[in-house]
Amino acid sequence: MIETANGLIENYHAWLRSKTELRQLQDSATVSVSTPFLDRHNDCIEVYLSRQGTGFLLSDDGDTIADLAMCGMSFGRSRKRQELLHATLNGFGVRLEDSGAITASASSAEDFPAKKHNLVQAILAVNDMFCMAEPVVMKVFLEDVADWLNENKIRTVSGIKFPGISGYDHHFDFVIPASDQQPERVLKAISWPNREAAQMMAFSWQDVQRMRPNNARAVAILNDRERSPKNDVYNALRQYDIEALPWSKRTEWQPKLAA
Repeated sequence: MIETANGLIENYHAWLRSKTELRQLQDSATVSVSTPFLDRHNDCIEVYLSRQGTGFLLSDDGDTIADLAMCGMSFGRSRKRQELLHATLNGFGVRLEDSGAITASASSAEDFPAKKHNLVQAILAVNDMFCMAEPVVMKVFLEDVADWLNENKIRTVSGIKFPGISGYDHHFDFVIPASDQQPERVLKAISWPNREAAQMMAFSWQDVQRMRPNNARAVAILNDRERSPKNDVYNALRQYDIEALPWSKRTEWQPKLAA
């Protein structure tokens, strides 16, 4: 199984490299890095790379926050959302600048891969947290999941970051400690469950799984309130031994998670 896992991770790295495109911006020392990860508009997420002293600065150039604002998402209306945004970005070790740009600084070339990885994870997380934040939706999905876990007395530790065998850190929303009846369960709330989100969780889990207890399990909590996730989402998760929990069936899972 170790050889299989190593092969899957190598395939992921090869796919990531082949789908990454670079473009030198005109009259600028900045390079645009187009990644294979898609935002909620199905556009490739771009980050911008420039020199910063002896290191490098990575930025989304404010695109993530600006896009949310154009779609009617105002952070000023909800103190809870602002707190959740900053807590999420802090969890990935990135910053929100006064301009609205999400940035990460790499002190060296060796530091660059982890910083780029963290920035892309942060952008995906912000998209995922707020893509359902339309006027009729009063709370973001992550808040709903946290409230439900608390209401059902499911003990969790929130906002956990685990190191992986690749050297990257990976952020998960909740961890349910092991009990006499159940092993450790690592939870990720996915409010926009598309194939890209499933693949990112799959890579994260494969990378950290061997660093966790042998019987630890991963659970993806999928928001199916607005639309049902496609089969390829379930297939991608199942391929990497991740249990998929549709939000509409949470009551069926409550005893299993509370144990």
